[in-house]
This record gives sequence, structure tokens and C-alpha cells, in this order.
Amino acid sequence: MSEDLVNSIFLGIGSNLGNRRQNIERAKFNLIINNIKILKCSSYYESLSWPNSNNPKFLNIVLEIDTNFNPLVLIQKCKEIEKKLGRKKSPKNSPRVCDIDLIDFKSKKIAGDLILPHPRMDTRNFVLLPLFEISKVWKHPILKVNIRKLISSLSNSDIRSIKQI
Repeated sequence: MSEDLVNSIFLGIGSNLGNRRQNIERAKFNLIINNIKILKCSSYYESLSWPNSNNPKFLNIVLEIDTNFNPLVLIQKCKEIEKKLGRKKSPKNSPRVCDIDLIDFKSKKIAGDLILPHPRMDTRNFVLLPLFEISKVWKHPILKVNIRKLISSLSNSDIRSIKQI
């Protein structure tokens, strides 16, 4: 595994309320002004809301970033940006203006208040497909499975229900 891959940090950003694309672009801008450098950005992917597909569709991207922050400070910054963009406290998985998730932080394995890599990311089409677009050789730090294998284990309906925009 190449050295730079081990040191990669990936964020997922999603929105399903308001102007979704603008919400994501505003999140990216706020990351930048908080000393978080965007190295790569995936295309936009539109997918059904989960677990309630009757909610508005999500728009998602994955970013590869660089920062001097540790994982806990980084996730705190992300939560502050979500609030600044109008995210309210609401039930889990309800529609939101902005959701920023820390997907992977330099292949670290952390359990506690913050869990890394992001739990369930290995089964989510809206994380795996944009992540694959910007990192073809990414490997799950715990499962030790490469991203191609994770994508191939998604259901056909998961593959068909997401589209790159």
C-alpha cells in the first residue's frame, strides 16, 4: 500500500433539504476557511433517503482532505459547519440541510464517541461509489477489503437506485 493512501482522510457530505448542491458547496467553502484543504472531490451522487425512501432524495459527495486537526477536532469542526448551515437537532436519519461524516482518517481504527472508519460506510452506495471515484485503491481498515469488493457486494437495487449527476 502506498504511503499517501495510509495518510488519506475522507469526508462524506450530504444534503436533502433546500438547494442541495448549494448546501454542499457552502459546506466545502466552510471547510476551506477552517484550514481544511480539499485535495479531491467526487462528482455529485443522488440517492434515495435511508431508511425512509419517501423523504427527499439526497445529494452526496466524498472529499479527500488534508488537515492538521486530529479526528476529534475535525469532527467537531464538521458539526459546527453543519449547525452554521442550518442543521437542527432532529431524529436520527431525518432530512437535513447538511450532513458531514468522517469516513476514514488515515486508516485509523477508533471506537468510542467517534468510531472510525465510519460504521456502516461499507454498505452505503452513497459513500462507496463517490469514494471509489476519487480513490480506486482504498481499503477498509478493519475489514481489509478493497473498495471494488465492497461495491460488488452491494445489492443490485442499491446500485440501480443511485445516479451520478
